[in-house]
Amino acid sequence: MKRGKGMKFVGDSRIPDREHRMKNIPKDYSEYPGKTEAFFPNYLLKEWLVGAVFLIGFLCLTIAHPAPLEQEADPNATGYIPVPDWFFLFLYQLLKYEAAAGAFTVLGTVVIPGLAFGALMLAPWLDKGPERRLSKRPIATGMMLLGFISVAYLTWEAADQHEWGGAASIDDDVREIDTTHPGYDIYVEESCIACHGDNMEGTAMGPDLYDLAYDEEGVAQIVVEGIGEMPAVIDADQTEEIETISEYVVSGGGTNEGAGGAEGDEDAEDTDDEEDEDADE
Repeated sequence: MKRGKGMKFVGDSRIPDREHRMKNIPKDYSEYPGKTEAFFPNYLLKEWLVGAVFLIGFLCLTIAHPAPLEQEADPNATGYIPVPDWFFLFLYQLLKYEAAAGAFTVLGTVVIPGLAFGALMLAPWLDKGPERRLSKRPIATGMMLLGFISVAYLTWEAADQHEWGGAASIDDDVREIDTTHPGYDIYVEESCIACHGDNMEGTAMGPDLYDLAYDEEGVAQIVVEGIGEMPAVIDADQTEEIETISEYVVSGGGTNEGAGGAEGDEDAEDTDDEEDEDADE
């Protein structure tokens, strides 16, 4: 038999016929009601819609209730109690307890958060059950409830214990002083600004200079002689500078002039009334 003659090719069982091949097209949803759904776009579209609604609601909340701004940060202000953002309040409150503070600070800052984060990372391996009901997944459900309750309670405790009005009162006490006054130049040159603040609001090294109980003579004496831990600022022979800085400080940097003038006018009117009464008698 010559090569190729007398042979017929019947077929190859390894290659199925076109009619019997599996179609690379997903079946219609009607064949599997409630049991199958395409990830894109059906499932993903629902996720996008929910995320968009949440994002719009969150943006509206930030516009209606913007984050309050406090005074400029001052490392010397020891009376100010800082507080972290709301999403770290639970950890801030945790560090207040004796078991997670002091000698056990590492426990509160590294160990406990590390265990919580590690449990979250290992959650897929800790509970591999196929069940979707929470009641049939005790490990995952218990960890989730424990985390939610702990974070919610610690956040509420931190917000309840913090004195929110303290920061507002500190911010309200800061006034804008007159920087064009000649006394301001002396206030800066003599380094008064280092202890009493840029706006005479006071620092950890010195009190504020608002509404002082001293008159110009009392302030002049303090400037020349000092008081307590405050040393003398200006030599006694510099009378002009002493008068200028005394007037500036008593006026609260130009913020108390109206009050002082009003009191002076009232005193003058009272004196005139008394003189008129004496003349009538």
